[in-house]
Amino acid sequence: MQLEVIRSAATHSKEFVNSLVGHREPWQIVAITASGTIVGVWLFELIFDGNESAWVRCKKSAFRLLRKIPAVKSKIDAELKKIEASFCEDALKRYRGKEFHATLPQKGRPDQEIAEHVEEYLQLGDFKWTEGYLSGSLYMWNPQLIALLTKVCSAAFYTNPLHPDVFPGVNKMEAEVVRMSCNLFKGGPESCGTMTTGGTESIFMACKAYRDYAQEVKGIKRPEIIVPLTAHAAFDKAAHYLGIKIKHIQLNEDTTVNIAAMKRAISRNTCLLVGSAPNFPYGTLDDITSIGELGLKYNIPVHVDACLGGFIAAFMDYTEYKIRPFDFRVPGVTSISADTHKYGFAPKGSSVVMYSEPKFRHYQYTVTTDWPGGVYGSPTVGGSRCGAIIATCWATFMHFGLEGYIKATREIVETTKKIENGLRKIDGIFVFGEPATSVVAIGSKVYDVYRLQETMNSKGWNLNTLQFPKGIHLCVTHLHTEKGRAEAFLKDIADGVAEIKKNPRQEVEGAMAIYGAAQTLQDRSIVTDFTRLWIDALYYTPDPPKA
Repeated sequence: MQLEVIRSAATHSKEFVNSLVGHREPWQIVAITASGTIVGVWLFELIFDGNESAWVRCKKSAFRLLRKIPAVKSKIDAELKKIEASFCEDALKRYRGKEFHATLPQKGRPDQEIAEHVEEYLQLGDFKWTEGYLSGSLYMWNPQLIALLTKVCSAAFYTNPLHPDVFPGVNKMEAEVVRMSCNLFKGGPESCGTMTTGGTESIFMACKAYRDYAQEVKGIKRPEIIVPLTAHAAFDKAAHYLGIKIKHIQLNEDTTVNIAAMKRAISRNTCLLVGSAPNFPYGTLDDITSIGELGLKYNIPVHVDACLGGFIAAFMDYTEYKIRPFDFRVPGVTSISADTHKYGFAPKGSSVVMYSEPKFRHYQYTVTTDWPGGVYGSPTVGGSRCGAIIATCWATFMHFGLEGYIKATREIVETTKKIENGLRKIDGIFVFGEPATSVVAIGSKVYDVYRLQETMNSKGWNLNTLQFPKGIHLCVTHLHTEKGRAEAFLKDIADGVAEIKKNPRQEVEGAMAIYGAAQTLQDRSIVTDFTRLWIDALYYTPDPPKA
């Protein structure tokens, strides 16, 4: 009986379809079928494919069309020209009328003259960076350490770990830095990693490793990574370069990632889950344990980005300032990135990316087997690398030792707590979330907090600007632990807030006005345009005078 019903339904369906196309020519049926398929595929890709939602891509397409209207295009181009000119003027102000060298000197200059010019260049700028009037950037200023690292750098400057047969000692130092770091972050005997040139490359390498692992081992053709909104922009950069889809997950009120939302975002294409320890904008610590549980449940690797505060967080267990588990002790965590050139106090250009086991690190490598120049294998993005960066990092580890790092960590965290507590007492500002290590971020519900950024800038402070929502943050370094530095910062903040509250509705001026206006633009491509112009200005040199 059921079989007869099925057959009858099939017959009626066939007759219905035939009635729709029976009056058409065969070529018309083929054309309709082909065009319908093409439109269907286009709609599917519009809705489901790409790194962004269909709504976002539709908005971008609309803005692109709008910008092609002559009147709109000319208006935008004119404004961008003004911004470009202002950036170039700012560059000239920074250089204070100094001579520009656009061509090689006919003859080499004397060494003493060159050294004097370098010292002169290093004195350009208005911020007192050796005195701690800045957020992050310079994490330690120790003349004794600088003297040591100068000697080490000179000795290893021309070495290259690409040639281990020639410079085996450099490779030994790199291996030891990695092993010490893995042990510090509670890795097991199988834990491993490499050094890189910085946090961006460490993150890039982890994303590359998990993309290739997903494609080769799991058969995932279109890998996706899931990251908090606060994850470092290096993940977006890696996704762009590597052709990975990236999903950004909303936050809880305390500025940590929403675990439930992260769980909902997981799909069969997910190749990596990411958490921050801590995140850059607010210095808060994501729930790494819960992210690890998701990783184990769905068999997805978990990367912990500890680039910013990792080398503080790792030592906090040795002090009275405890922190929630975030390292390889957390089940499910398969990799960690941490910058040795931040709170590891090594010179700029060094970081480590660590894995729980070698199988993941293997997919970080790039190997070319059929090149006429021989078999080529490289652990990181760079081929040749400066051995001095490795040697100075190793020497820094040896200089501080465990006790030295614990002491520095205690001082930095203690200073951070002092600054956080002081900021919470100032009426007119609030602290974002609960700072975990050394970053304190503030906002305001009373006035535009970018005015406070302007005020602090006028007082000589160089702080980090946040957006969505507006905020500013101070990344506390060892320089801020010097006597009176924290108190000076809090006083300048309090004085600035008191002055602003006299006229809280006053608008922001200067460069911060441009930055503030950028947040209100729906067409983010315009923000991209003037950011490119700002980067261009970093390479600006004036035209040589006409003969």
